[in-house]
Amino acid sequence: MRQKMISNEIIILRDTFRRLLRRKANTNLIKLIEKTHPADMALLFRFFREIEQNELFTIMRPGEHTGEFLGELDESIIKRLIENEAPQHVADLIEFTSSNDQASILGVIDEKAAQAILELLKSEEQEEVEEIMGYPEDSAGTLMYTDVFTLYENTVAKEAINALQDHESSEMVFYLYVIDDDERLVGVISLRDLVTTPPDTRLKDIMIRSLQTVRPETDQEEVARIVSQYNYLAVPVIDQEGQLLGIVTVDEIVDVIREEATEDFLQMAGAGKDREILMKSSWDNARSRLPWLFASWVGGVCAAAIIGIFDNTLQSTLALAAFIPVVIGMGGNIGTQTSTLVVRGLATGRVNVGNNINIIFKEIRVGLILGILYGLLLGLFAIMRFVDISPYLGLVVGLGIACSMLIATAFGSFVPLLLHRMDIDPAIATGPFVTTSIDILGVTLYFVIAKIFLPV
Repeated sequence: MRQKMISNEIIILRDTFRRLLRRKANTNLIKLIEKTHPADMALLFRFFREIEQNELFTIMRPGEHTGEFLGELDESIIKRLIENEAPQHVADLIEFTSSNDQASILGVIDEKAAQAILELLKSEEQEEVEEIMGYPEDSAGTLMYTDVFTLYENTVAKEAINALQDHESSEMVFYLYVIDDDERLVGVISLRDLVTTPPDTRLKDIMIRSLQTVRPETDQEEVARIVSQYNYLAVPVIDQEGQLLGIVTVDEIVDVIREEATEDFLQMAGAGKDREILMKSSWDNARSRLPWLFASWVGGVCAAAIIGIFDNTLQSTLALAAFIPVVIGMGGNIGTQTSTLVVRGLATGRVNVGNNINIIFKEIRVGLILGILYGLLLGLFAIMRFVDISPYLGLVVGLGIACSMLIATAFGSFVPLLLHRMDIDPAIATGPFVTTSIDILGVTLYFVIAKIFLPV
């Protein structure tokens, strides 16, 4: 019900914007834009035509509201809007956003266009943005806020509170980071501990010295794991000397978790890893999925070739053909299930180096149990359905599906673990890669068993 209400509100808001656009009522449009939450505005842009997006973007005024809107907007829309807009207008719009948001926005557009906008920013902002853009993609350095409130360890609580009150622009003051005389991060204090401490207490006497920190090159998935495991609101980012460079806040981590989960699901479904694939044109969408589906095509050709090899066996017992889809389908399904469980376990930490072998054997046992169960059911069905054919047909079909499901669970658990060990994203193991391999092996075993037990 709540989702339906939100959808209705978005539709009404979209129609209102369109009426104002038709009337060229720019003053009213500006007021409506500024009254609409930035996240809702970014959602609305998905429902506008390109010409409508261009008109709205052109009349937007610089400010924090617009900056937040750009931070929420889909990358594909940002790229198209900014590359078609005057650099000065874009520079004015992103002036009020944080350095990491500026770097994120400029990172999705053409390098030449990004450089033209970057040159129009203030020199201090230029340096920060260029530094952030220099870090690896999807790393802690590209996510961190650099404007962090810090205090020296010999500061007393009363002075710290006064300093905090005078510093309004800092990000995430729920944690106060403590540094020594060499500017190195040595501890952290929660805001609650600070205000409940006697005024003359030195920060070094109440700070927490055990810190979970990351380097700017650390992958964003590792940062997300730390936040999830320790329930932090922010994670400090330090350099080689231990000096504080910035912090990655929990709101950024929420986006990271969503993006990484989306990528994994897309890869497991064999649709690439482009998170905004639905926003692309039909041609770009098809091009992204082409190489993944090619693997399935190759698997189908191989399976067809294998069936051709056993042509004599198939001609002598045509009933075998009726069960090929079941053998392939059941193997592919359980293989995908196993791979999905293992990939998700690796992402959440439930599957690790210590229990790899146990996981593989556990999934093999699952495949054996389910294979025997469905093998018996399918074998009995084959005997009852094809009573005029050799009774060994039921045995062949039952063994075929049992072996297919057994191999599928073994393959589906081993491949993601192997790729993880090789520092390759295990999500790519699911989808076409696993299912295609299982299809080939399943068909081969099915006909090998048939050739053994059925007369040719």
